[in-house]
Amino acid sequence: MRRLIFSMLAAVLLALPLATAASAGGDPLFVNMTTADTHRAKMAIGFTLKQQERKHPVTVFLNDKGVLIGAKAHAVEYKEHQELLAKIITAGGNVVICPMCMEHYGVKSDDLLDGIQIGSPELTGKLLFDDDDTKTLTW
Repeated sequence: MRRLIFSMLAAVLLALPLATAASAGGDPLFVNMTTADTHRAKMAIGFTLKQQERKHPVTVFLNDKGVLIGAKAHAVEYKEHQELLAKIITAGGNVVICPMCMEHYGVKSDDLLDGIQIGSPELTGKLLFDDDDTKTLTW
């Protein structure tokens, strides 16, 4: 009986740090999306949305060819991606787009999806660096 109680107590004590880490959530996630590949982009945006649902503040940075996904002109090719980005924005997430990449790929500011913010050193830097616990991923 003592062995059973000891084993149960040990299991509970070992599980406590895992439960605390799982419930803490909240670390910001910054996803740098450089791709216009439909599969990779859907993975990046979908992963971001799932983390936002778990209460992580999220930012998607549309960078390099990723800027094409933020343009209404590409609504047919990226319909599902744009719907997911809209969900992120509606739920309070940030979608930021690289202005130099917009210029390079011919994306105009009046062609952006509603809610997309044009990046700047101040805005992008704030979202990336203001919280020491921000995690980053790139697709």
